[in-house]
Amino acid sequence: MGKRAAFITIGQAPRPDIVDEMRAWWPAKLLVEEFGALDGLSPDAINGLVPTADEARLVSRLTDGSEVTLRAEAVHERVHAIVEQCDHSDYDFLVLLCTGKFDALRSRHLLLKAQPIVDHGVAAFAAASSKLGVLVPLAQQMALVDAIMSHASPYDGNRLQQAAGELADADLVVMHCMGYSEAMRQKMAELTGKPVLLARRMVATAVAQLL
Repeated sequence: MGKRAAFITIGQAPRPDIVDEMRAWWPAKLLVEEFGALDGLSPDAINGLVPTADEARLVSRLTDGSEVTLRAEAVHERVHAIVEQCDHSDYDFLVLLCTGKFDALRSRHLLLKAQPIVDHGVAAFAAASSKLGVLVPLAQQMALVDAIMSHASPYDGNRLQQAAGELADADLVVMHCMGYSEAMRQKMAELTGKPVLLARRMVATAVAQLL
């Protein structure tokens, strides 16, 4: 009998754009049940989660394919509620499909958070790279870190080529959002001529090791 996992997105579930692609990177059968932080909310309720100019923000996708920018604090509260709900079910593990920081998030199950999986993996590569490039969805997410930064939404491909130009001097590029796809990774590698790490593939590799 295969293992059973809960996959949690900060947008609306299901997320076939992420989960279907990840399935190709793990070797064994896995029953995935998906939960979204915005599930069951009306459009007005979702609009109420839009951040003000000075609030931390996260970006995700609705089931109709449209992009939504959310107040990080509100997302954290709703994700915590989902994890508490999942703790009452018999999952083998949980997977948080967001590379934002959820340091306080805990579960009675094994919990895989995308952010530490990606960041620790990137740190290992960055140790041998003097010029690390990092791509994030929003300009407001471009932190002052020791890296070449650029932004492009994974849900609107209009800026990917411009971002590649801004990252052209990097030795290694990290696409730091679960929304970026393998096709986008290949396009970024083609445009920059550099190795490119994809967040969802790094998380899928971690999942594969649990199966």
